Amino acid sequence: MDSLDMYLRFALYNRWMNETLYDVCSRLSEDELKLDMKTFFRSIHGTLNHILLADKVWLGRLTGQPFAVKSLDQVLYADFPPLAQARKQTDIDIEHLVKRLTPEAIAASIDYHSVVAHKQNTATTGLILQHLFNHQTHHRGQITAMLTQLGYDYGVTDLMAMASRKA
Repeated sequence: MDSLDMYLRFALYNRWMNETLYDVCSRLSEDELKLDMKTFFRSIHGTLNHILLADKVWLGRLTGQPFAVKSLDQVLYADFPPLAQARKQTDIDIEHLVKRLTPEAIAASIDYHSVVAHKQNTATTGLILQHLFNHQTHHRGQITAMLTQLGYDYGVTDLMAMASRKA
């Protein structure tokens, strides 16, 4: 598998897992979604919002169309339905970006201003995409832990399970 295939596999995996978790979350009450579960972004809704916000920031950097944010816990959508719709569109946007990649684009450097470090940084498109996918996985792990605490089954999350599914 070459790196272009790897990035596409990760984009497809992220979409699959986001669809799976959002489907489970759509069955939660508003109180369950926003219950403070003592995690970094407090609640399932807060964590879903953070993942989307970070993806929009990184996509903006990758496409040259900056997405301005005030903080990494900024609420983009207070209600679940528009959050779910924005997630679905963002996953499509990530897939479209990845499908257009070339080896040269993966190696290209991008300058950006770090929201966390408050300084200018440079990274390759490839490293940024690896970070984007890893970041989603990290926070989805927090969401699955919260869902477990609430008694919800979210199913299998393994990349291998997605790879064995028929497209």
